[in-house]
Amino acid sequence: MKRVIYSLYIDIPSDQLDNQNPYFWDSISKSERTKISLKENYDRLLSVKQQYSKQINVDFKMFEYDQAYQEYEQYFAKHYPDMSSYNVVNFYKIHLLYQLAQEYDEILYLDFDVVPTSKISFFDTWDLTKGICLLENNNDVNKRKLSIFDINHSVRSPTAKFYNAQAMLHEEGMSGDNDVINTGIVGVSRAHLEQLQYFSDFEYVLNMMHTLQQEDNDTIYPPNIVKMFGYDNETVCSYKLRMTDTPVQWLNSEWHYFYDTEMHIPTDTKLLHAINKKFDFVWRFYEKCNL
Repeated sequence: MKRVIYSLYIDIPSDQLDNQNPYFWDSISKSERTKISLKENYDRLLSVKQQYSKQINVDFKMFEYDQAYQEYEQYFAKHYPDMSSYNVVNFYKIHLLYQLAQEYDEILYLDFDVVPTSKISFFDTWDLTKGICLLENNNDVNKRKLSIFDINHSVRSPTAKFYNAQAMLHEEGMSGDNDVINTGIVGVSRAHLEQLQYFSDFEYVLNMMHTLQQEDNDTIYPPNIVKMFGYDNETVCSYKLRMTDTPVQWLNSEWHYFYDTEMHIPTDTKLLHAINKKFDFVWRFYEKCNL
């Protein structure tokens, strides 16, 4: 059984950042804060992943802004010029899953802002023959229970992803039931990547997403919902899971702790996803773990 952990770091130029509201504790765009924080913490974020991979005796690979990424980026610039660099990067991380599956049986992807905080092996804990390991964010969809006509969220929000995937499934004549996925941590086997067929009709899927974004498309959704539609790797993942009936195992908070608005990190956390980029808190917790 060949296994690998990998991560991806692309320093998106400032003039290509999409404008996102600040984190609750901050005064600058989330995109700008992410750029600054990842660069400042680069060495340690890389080191902790290398260390964890070595401890559990699996390979580790780090991907960055190389020739392969540049060619991938150029394809989208030519064919989908309205797609943000952020979304290109996130489609690329899924692309890398399929590249690595040519060599490895089981793969664990970690966003660069994920910090392993345990010596326990992910692969020994999760049986990847049973399904793809992902986190669902369903409870964050329309948390305020607003009328569909009053919803106004970021294109990156769980609410936007839910309705976007729902619209795509409706286009296929299916019910709109879907799970909102976070792909910051993904554990998967080669067999389930093959079943998912993420890129089998990728151009068709992206063209559908483009059509759904147009205000003049024949849709049941009000303009405020259509405004939230975009290109998003997690929306495509939700859509593909339904279309292919690929099995899923939902990660619990131990193995994908979504560190966002809470200023507390549970002691049983194994993989910490620093959504809020509060790395000062993260490193203090890490040091307490005696790793």
